[in-house]
Amino acid sequence: MKYSILSDVGQKRVNNQDYADTYENQQGERIFLLADGMGGHKAGNVASKLTVEDLGKAWATTDFTGDSHPDEIESWLRAQIRAENENIANLGKLDDYKGMGTTLEAVVVQKHQIISAHVGDSRTQVIKNGELIRITRDHSLVQELVDAGEITADEAEKHPNKNIITRSLGQPTDIDVDTVTLEIDADDIIIMSSDGLTNMVPAEAIIETVDNDQDVISQAQDLVALANTNGGLDNITVILVKFDKGDL
Repeated sequence: MKYSILSDVGQKRVNNQDYADTYENQQGERIFLLADGMGGHKAGNVASKLTVEDLGKAWATTDFTGDSHPDEIESWLRAQIRAENENIANLGKLDDYKGMGTTLEAVVVQKHQIISAHVGDSRTQVIKNGELIRITRDHSLVQELVDAGEITADEAEKHPNKNIITRSLGQPTDIDVDTVTLEIDADDIIIMSSDGLTNMVPAEAIIETVDNDQDVISQAQDLVALANTNGGLDNITVILVKFDKGDL
């Protein structure tokens, strides 16, 4: 398995409120985490970094193995994310952090499969056989309009309310966490990203940039550069994970 994590402030923002990292547990099983913070000058930075670090440190204490049942890991992810939601919400009551929140993408890698947990409008996707497949469903106003048949998916990409999200960590009430387990094959590529990438770079360009023989570090750099070339209107964060036959 090869991976790359890259985050960039973009062309228009002063601060980077995205945060991403990876952690191993007691058995060497790896989790990837990506968060896109929101709130004031300080608050968004705090929410995203705290969420990733808290969940990463919690994962590091676990004993899940490659043979652990995915239902157990999905249940663990949901419980930890709900607890972190409460933590962020409590911090958000303080004056310095009012209104802060964050999206979250979490991916646990096991043999032959990944386990994904998702809140917000960041995305986890997989390139499989040259096709970009979205694993997660955006928790956003425009996605609800698409689901209701009021606008098309193409119209959603350019909708003026595209950035209004309907679910995030930091809510005063319990949140629903989407989880899914997906079988993976050799040569599959996992792409986790904030909307600073997906709002700037169309699917075809993501596939062209990533589905080749370049190393993953160069590919992540190329994706970020492409998002910046196309406007770089937001922070841009990308995690790429590639699998070889020996990993599965």
